[in-house]
Amino acid sequence: MAKDNDDQATGWKSLFPGDRLNPEEDETAPGNGNRTGEPAEPAAGGRPGDGLANAGPSPEMPSGEAAAGRRSRPKSKAKAAKAGPQDPDRPAGYRRRKPRPVLWSFFIALGIVLVAAGSVLFYVWNGLRPAAASDRPVRFTIEKGSRADKVAEVLEENGLIRNAFLFSYWLKLKNEGSRFQAGEYEMTPGITREEIVAKLNAGDTVAAETVRFTIPEGFTVVQMADRLASEGIADKEKFLAALKNPSQFTGSVWAKLIPNDADLRYPLEGYLFPDTYELPKGSTETDIINRMLSELDKKLGQLPEDWQTTLEERGMTVHELLTIASLVEREVVLDEERPIVASVIENRLNKKMPLQIDATIQYLLDKPKEKLTENDLKVDSPYNTYRNPGLPPGPIASPSLKSIEAALYPADTDYFYYVTKKDGSNRHLFAATYKQHQKNKELSEQNEKN
Repeated sequence: MAKDNDDQATGWKSLFPGDRLNPEEDETAPGNGNRTGEPAEPAAGGRPGDGLANAGPSPEMPSGEAAAGRRSRPKSKAKAAKAGPQDPDRPAGYRRRKPRPVLWSFFIALGIVLVAAGSVLFYVWNGLRPAAASDRPVRFTIEKGSRADKVAEVLEENGLIRNAFLFSYWLKLKNEGSRFQAGEYEMTPGITREEIVAKLNAGDTVAAETVRFTIPEGFTVVQMADRLASEGIADKEKFLAALKNPSQFTGSVWAKLIPNDADLRYPLEGYLFPDTYELPKGSTETDIINRMLSELDKKLGQLPEDWQTTLEERGMTVHELLTIASLVEREVVLDEERPIVASVIENRLNKKMPLQIDATIQYLLDKPKEKLTENDLKVDSPYNTYRNPGLPPGPIASPSLKSIEAALYPADTDYFYYVTKKDGSNRHLFAATYKQHQKNKELSEQNEKN
């Protein structure tokens, strides 16, 4: 250290700048000079020059430590300058907290995840809740073979569910959809998805609008066409035209075995089973014919199990069986007489006698007659059993199951003739000889007169 001039200085000057213990003390501490270099007032009871003791090291601190303390103080001053002006309201020793960016990032990410999860949950909940309720039911059709996702699309299109995509996945989760049944359904918007699935599984379809008609036993195809046309169910000409092309029909396996015979008026005559039918409204002529053909196969399946074996043993075809059955149907009213008339036909065929059955002539006439004339019996046709031996080319009407059974299992008789009693009983008189037959005819004529 260098000592200043005694006339101007108040004590020793430090060779080091900023070696004061407290910067604020420069201006206020006793014994220190002010900023303008004016000498400080001496302390009470002191002498000028006592300030050297104030500027020097503390008697209690070694001189080395004091120097070290003086060297460290400028750093504190620099830090204070870097920190900026001190807030007078803050307590002594206050330190500003450093921001924590990792914690804030965590909370932001958590918020995003919660919002996203909430959005997904709302989407699923909204998509699976029932559709808006309505008082007006809707009709829709589930096609045969439709997959569950296709069914879901149909349901969404008709306003029964909100979201087909979510509904499809819900079906997979519940292992549903494989038992859905095809058909036309009617449901009201607002029902739950469980109710929808229950209806589809149960096949709770709407009964389609139908048409109902009855074909009596013994009807010809022309009579069928007339009835269907009169009831507005089919077109007569289209119906009869379709019957001439049996290969287009798939309703009967036996219809495929019809002989290709040009003499057949209508190849499917006798194959359309007489019954009461109910078909969807708008069914075509082909639909109607297929349905009646399938009923024939169904009824033949009700015959005794040996019916085909019996047919083979007798050397007959199904076409010939139906032909004989149609003759029995048109000749007989009472069921108990059907096997007897069938036995007459069999006996005459075995003897190669003409069948001479009036019903075959009636079949050729535009309108049936109550009594045939001699000229009627001379009509030139392969169906005329007065002029041609054997069976006609095919059936002349649609036989009942009773007549088919009678033709398959005829009674064992020696009759070759029969004639109606004409007493209102619808019964016949049978004869084994022509002589007896003549007597029966006389009796029949007497009954008619009475």
